[in-house]
Amino acid sequence: MNAEIRPVKTAAEIGLADLFAAARSDLPGGSSTEAVRSDAFDRFAAQGLPHSRVEAWKYTDLRRLVRDAKPLASRPDAAAKSAAGGAGAVFAGLDVRRLMIVDGAFVPELSDLAALEAGVAIRATVEALGAEEMPLPFGMAGTDPVAALNTALAGDGVVITVAADVVVERPIHLVFVTTSAAPAAMFTRSRLELGSRASLTLVETHEGPDRSDYQVNAALQVDVGDKASLDHIKITGEGAAALHVATLEASVGAGANYREFGFTTGGAVVRNQLFLRIAGQGTVANVHQASLLSGRQHVDTTLVIDHAAAGSQSREVFKAVVDDEARAVFQGRITVQPGAQQTDARMMARALLLSDEAVANCKPELEIFADDVQCGHGTTTGALDDQLKFYLMARGIPEKEAEALLIQAFVGEVIDAVVRDDLREALSQTMFAWLKGRE
Repeated sequence: MNAEIRPVKTAAEIGLADLFAAARSDLPGGSSTEAVRSDAFDRFAAQGLPHSRVEAWKYTDLRRLVRDAKPLASRPDAAAKSAAGGAGAVFAGLDVRRLMIVDGAFVPELSDLAALEAGVAIRATVEALGAEEMPLPFGMAGTDPVAALNTALAGDGVVITVAADVVVERPIHLVFVTTSAAPAAMFTRSRLELGSRASLTLVETHEGPDRSDYQVNAALQVDVGDKASLDHIKITGEGAAALHVATLEASVGAGANYREFGFTTGGAVVRNQLFLRIAGQGTVANVHQASLLSGRQHVDTTLVIDHAAAGSQSREVFKAVVDDEARAVFQGRITVQPGAQQTDARMMARALLLSDEAVANCKPELEIFADDVQCGHGTTTGALDDQLKFYLMARGIPEKEAEALLIQAFVGEVIDAVVRDDLREALSQTMFAWLKGRE
């Protein structure tokens, strides 16, 4: 007789099961959505929180890092809405359309919904789910346990639809802010549908209080139509004790331009995972990420890019500056499917270590099932160039200032990939603020 082996559930996994059981009847959506949620939680429960024996989570062991399950955040009251007023300050003064998601809930009265461009529609996720008009299942991310958990517990967020041929001049800024001082969990789900030949700049910022032990599981699904253009910028600036796990899944049509920029400075444990499918011929995709880490931060950037059509191009550049005892993780996989001939894909990851205790793990991969392609990847990790530092100091520049100039040059190459001048300047100011804090 063979004994049945049952994996031992952690306190966090048991707590998440209790949380789902208690919340499921109050989650938005009809009977079909409820069935999707139940199936998703069953898939999560079968796998549990990912750990280091799962290859995709080799360097970020959530079973060890997540000790308990926080209660779902309450819908924001007047005090929370008032506290959220100053969020998204990194883009203060810029001509952007702000959409406020406070403690996991979309707040229309704090959002700029006036004079929407013709062909642009914005509504709350709870509204779309309630009308059974928003699909929850993931595609490429469907086997990921954290994405499944988001599907099971997804509460609110924003659904944005841009019709074909519409050029949206003002960037749309999704402001995700946590105000609760008490431990809380937020599961947000947002969606963007960009029609053929349409154009949009979408910005996300995530922030919260430093002393609050909160957890964020955020997801964004993006559909980019043929010959459309999307610039997506995300800044992760969570509080010092926060856990932030985010899933981005994008499908990009033929002849489209997709530009992704991620910037991480905050959060105790951060995992930003991107699943990008190039579904049409002649598409150009560029993914740039920068992380500025200190203390004992742990930040994991994981990318899976699937070239499923011929004649497409992608460029991926990831840079991390790691100080103190922080740890930066980069995992990237480019897959070229059979028939995706004449694919041109290049990936590079670089890490700059500012202390002896800083750690960087880089794992780029290629999976190529076509024979007429140009693909490559590389990675480098090292310290500041002592000769360049000495050159600057020899000209009267103090040591910390000399280091800041070298770091600025290192990160600035990635920031320069942002197309809009005003957004690029705001990101540069965020970098300067981090460097000033290091002094």
